Amino acid sequence: MQTETGAIFEEYNKAKRQKEALGEKGLYEQAKINARFYSGDQWYGVSGGNDRPLVRHNIIKRIGDFKMTQTAKDMPLISYVAQGAEQEEKGDLKEAVKGGGISFSGEVTDEELIAVCRALDEHYKYCALRVDLDSLTARVLKNSYISGSGVLYTYFDSEADTGITSDGNKVKGDIACEVLDINDVYFGAAGEPDIQSQPYIILAAMQDKAALLAAAQSFGTTNAVKNLKADDDGRVLVLTKLFKVYSEEGTSVHCVKVTEDGFLREEYDTKLHLYPLCIFRFGENDNSVYGESEITYLIPNQIAINRMITASVWSNISTGMPIMVVNGDTVSGEISNDPGQIIKIYGSNEDVSGAVKYITPPDSSSTIVAAVNDLIENTLTQSGANPAILGDESAQNASAISKLQTAALMPLNVLKWRFKDFLNQNARIWADFWLSLYGNRKIKIEDESGAWYFPFNAKRYKGKNIGTAINAAKREDFTAEQTVNALTTLYDKGIINAAQYLSRLPDALIPEKQRLISDIKEKTDETDKHI
Repeated sequence: MQTETGAIFEEYNKAKRQKEALGEKGLYEQAKINARFYSGDQWYGVSGGNDRPLVRHNIIKRIGDFKMTQTAKDMPLISYVAQGAEQEEKGDLKEAVKGGGISFSGEVTDEELIAVCRALDEHYKYCALRVDLDSLTARVLKNSYISGSGVLYTYFDSEADTGITSDGNKVKGDIACEVLDINDVYFGAAGEPDIQSQPYIILAAMQDKAALLAAAQSFGTTNAVKNLKADDDGRVLVLTKLFKVYSEEGTSVHCVKVTEDGFLREEYDTKLHLYPLCIFRFGENDNSVYGESEITYLIPNQIAINRMITASVWSNISTGMPIMVVNGDTVSGEISNDPGQIIKIYGSNEDVSGAVKYITPPDSSSTIVAAVNDLIENTLTQSGANPAILGDESAQNASAISKLQTAALMPLNVLKWRFKDFLNQNARIWADFWLSLYGNRKIKIEDESGAWYFPFNAKRYKGKNIGTAINAAKREDFTAEQTVNALTTLYDKGIINAAQYLSRLPDALIPEKQRLISDIKEKTDETDKHI
């Protein structure tokens, strides 16, 4: 694998040209146009005059926001599985670990592997909260709607303070995530949709020159980049190339960072087995790593809707009042058209009756409005956001509304499946980081028993074929009100206790919920002692 600076920039420029050739306008230009239309800047570059209101009825944003909301609200629960290990009924994980029910020495048993996977399930939830995965995936969805593709990049922040100590020393380093613009990600094989099958991936970023020189010093490459040429803002283009190296020991992802002036960091082994980024495509494009944006094909409809509504509004403004026709031979005074104006007319009665007349203009606005409404409804329906699902269509009863909305949501299932696969790929990447870079440390878990730490020796579980699975249960199947009602029913019937009731309530409903659960358990334990 060539890792010379010049060769990497050649690969970068080749991938850049491929992007510029995509579609009619190229990926970069089309993404800019789509972003303007999504934000509402839909008359950009159009000479509409200063005296006319340029109306916008932004259906592009409405369709996108609806689809993004529907896709993200069904984020599934991720679980880790040990392939080949016999599953058993779940018990109290903390009790099994603290009570010595699981041995962490000698040969790795199925019980230990299953416990590790359960610990990773909980650690995934903790990490998702720590990196704010919900916000990150929302940005990925928005990027993919606008440009066709959204990219989530995971990296290891070696300076992150974990709050964990081992042998009296603070343990540093943990995963961090960043949403990348598809414009800054370049693939070695544009015709290969599978990220992990790419020969290499290049990440481009403009970075501060002073920060790069400091980084070069820590990497031992100061001489190679001591004459960095920066732009007017003091920034330098940095290319990070990721590629896989195959050996008898297995697959390993290598990395090299370069500028046009030399190596920022020479080739090194990341210890990872998977490329640390996953891509979500809003619209699939056969035999292409890049997705397609729906906005591109909605723009003509959006322009037509805006023009027609603007024409209707201008027609109402121009012809909304009757037109006054004045006989100039009879009316000699100035006409101001002010309400109550007295017009002096000299002559006979015939002269008076024929001096001023009002002409009612033809009513064409109703035709335009009907055409606009038809175009809006057809556009929404064809895009999968029909009136029934948006709440614009009435029905006689709740059952009828539910059936209409369920039928309307069916076409979105394909989008949701792709999004679940995106989350599954990301979970695999996180597991790769934990097994490859965590070493021997305790991992934080927050469950029904509170916050505690699970002993995790990454080397012990490497090569044990730990994978991921999508839990069929959706994280947000019920609203907060429905959840409370269902739990209250279970509690009233004695099916669950107070601690179980509280632990399953939405976090935002009760401040310091975990502390309250701990207090209840302490009281329960005290009661049990006196029985």
